[in-house]
Amino acid sequence: MRKKILITIPAIVIIGIIVAYYANESAVNQSNLDIQRHSGTVDTSMGSPIQGNINAPITIVEFGDYQCPQCDKWFKEVNPSIESEYIQTGKANLVFVDLAFFGPDSTKAAEATYCAGDQGKYWDYHNILYTNQGSINDGWANSNNLKKFATQLGLNMDLFNTCIDGDSYSKRIEHNVQVAKDNGADGTPTFIIINSKGVQQVIKGAQPFSVFKQTLDGMT
Repeated sequence: MRKKILITIPAIVIIGIIVAYYANESAVNQSNLDIQRHSGTVDTSMGSPIQGNINAPITIVEFGDYQCPQCDKWFKEVNPSIESEYIQTGKANLVFVDLAFFGPDSTKAAEATYCAGDQGKYWDYHNILYTNQGSINDGWANSNNLKKFATQLGLNMDLFNTCIDGDSYSKRIEHNVQVAKDNGADGTPTFIIINSKGVQQVIKGAQPFSVFKQTLDGMT
C-alpha cells in the first residue's frame, strides 16, 4: 500500500505542475485580449491577439474566413509585404476578427486558432491554416486535420483536444461574426484601417499591396 502512495503522489504533483503551467501560459496569452479593447468603432475584444506593436499608430482589422480563397490569396501575396513594411517596423498592427460563414469547418477552424492561442500559438496556427488551405468544405479543415495541425506545432494535445472537442470558443466566433456584420463586412476579406485619430478606411477584397500602401501611408 505504501508503494502505491509513493508512486501516486509524484504523479499528482507532476499533473498539477503541468496544468498550472498551461493555465499561466493561457493567462499570459490572453493578456492583450482586454474585453474593453476597441479599434476605432470596431469591437476587437474577442478577435485575435494583436500582431505587432500594441501602440502602433495604425490598426488593420481583417475580417476573414479560413476557407476563403481570396483571404488565402491576400495572406500569400499581400500580407508578407504588410508585415515587413508596416508591422515589423512598428507603423501598424493587425487584428484578425473571424467572419466564418463558408460552412461548419470555417467555424471549427476559427475555434482551433483560439485553442492554439491558449498555448501561445495563435498566429502560428493562423498561418498553418492558410498554408494548408484546400477547397471549400472538402474536409481539409475538419476536426481530424485541425488536430494534425496542432500536432505539427507541438501543442499539448490533451489540452487542445479538450478545447476543440468541447466547442470552447464557439460563442467567441458567433460574437465576431456579429461584429463583422455590425461594421458592414459582408464578404471576406474585408479590412478596416484605423489611425490614432480614429479615422477609418475600408478596403474590400484581396486588393494588391499598392492599394494598402496608398491607404496606410495616407493615414499616418
